[in-house]
Amino acid sequence: MQTVEITTKCGKISGIDEGKFILFKGIKYADAKRWEYPVQITSWDGVYDATKWGDCSYQRRSFEPDEQCNAFYHREFRKGLEFTYSEDCQYLNIYTPKNAEKLPVAIYIHGGTFTGGSGNEAHIDGTKFAENGIVYITINYRLGPWGFCSHPDLTDENGLCGNYGLYDQYIALKWIKENVEDYGGDPENITVMGQSAGSMSVDIHLSSDQCKNYFKGAFMMSATALMRLFSRPYTPEQTRNFWDKVVKNAGVNSIEELRTADPKKLFYAWWPIFDGTRGAMRYAFPVFDGKYLKKENFGLDKIPDISYLIGMTSCDMIPLVLRFADTLWANRVKKHNKNKCYIYMFDRDLPGDNNRNWHCSDMLYVFGTLHTNWRPFQERDFEIEKEMFNSTCAFIKNHNPNCPFVPPWEDGAKKIMEFGETETKFKRWKTAKLIRYAYRKGPM
Repeated sequence: MQTVEITTKCGKISGIDEGKFILFKGIKYADAKRWEYPVQITSWDGVYDATKWGDCSYQRRSFEPDEQCNAFYHREFRKGLEFTYSEDCQYLNIYTPKNAEKLPVAIYIHGGTFTGGSGNEAHIDGTKFAENGIVYITINYRLGPWGFCSHPDLTDENGLCGNYGLYDQYIALKWIKENVEDYGGDPENITVMGQSAGSMSVDIHLSSDQCKNYFKGAFMMSATALMRLFSRPYTPEQTRNFWDKVVKNAGVNSIEELRTADPKKLFYAWWPIFDGTRGAMRYAFPVFDGKYLKKENFGLDKIPDISYLIGMTSCDMIPLVLRFADTLWANRVKKHNKNKCYIYMFDRDLPGDNNRNWHCSDMLYVFGTLHTNWRPFQERDFEIEKEMFNSTCAFIKNHNPNCPFVPPWEDGAKKIMEFGETETKFKRWKTAKLIRYAYRKGPM
């Protein structure tokens, strides 16, 4: 392994020489104890070793074999990879071209219903972005009961409660804004990206007072505006009964007693309640905390004036709902903003099984990572990969997805860019198909 050492504001750091780019793995951006808010890392002693991945947050696959409890996505994104887990999981990874200077920056926030996932899975590898002149960054953050417990009894001296994982994300964004120039990135040209829960996270950061003027563009996949429209955050008090059940299931008298509990005990006190409670997903979501996530900031009349690229698959969760949300978002942007919003729909059924274009399937094409996957991809798949990847690069660099690889792409929601079975075409929505797929069950 060849390494490269550079000097940054935080100190010296050693990364991996990957030929055309340098990969810095597992950079610690913050420290935090359980159910406390993160404190940003501003310096380190000696030479920081950024040659191995940092820990991911504890999640179900920390305690059970991933190939059993997450069989579908394990095979798609994680088979053959190794991961380590901890509450001490505030790490980020930077892929940067050699001799980079003031290059556009893309930050990716992973999805996973706020209960799973990590920044070093195969499908979100940043190699191709770095090889195409982009500084690409992924982050880990606290998940599940470590990141999104919001029992009101945890309210701190500043009146804050919950959103620990969301604050991890924010401190990561802040760290990147303040330090990315040392890695060849332009802090004034940052695009923030996310898929599913990562897309919901992006939506929150866009509207937070703390992140004003952080981003030039946002790329949201599979969940644009869902929290604003259909899954409005609870307040901590509205989550009390849920977390009281967790406390009872743990056999303790208070949430405070779980602060020092073994991670496995905490998980299995939480998991049966989460898995067995109707609508429980919202109890693992961010809450209105009155500071970072405010009710008054989180409406469709508060969409910041930056450039947007948003998209979905035609079998994605409940397609008609996603279409409605995407359309409403784009229409609001077109009416009120100077910058533009572009929409795509991924409508290619992946070969190898009968799961069609499942939730997350477009990511393999967007990130140019078909080569990491087991499926018997065909010529059309590699054509779409070239189209979607280069459109993404164009958006990150120029805040507009138009490039020589796709037909002319206009903003707004009347027509969208459809990456279809046999062709890519700028056309009207396929409403009849979305209706057929509206209640189709697929991998989630």
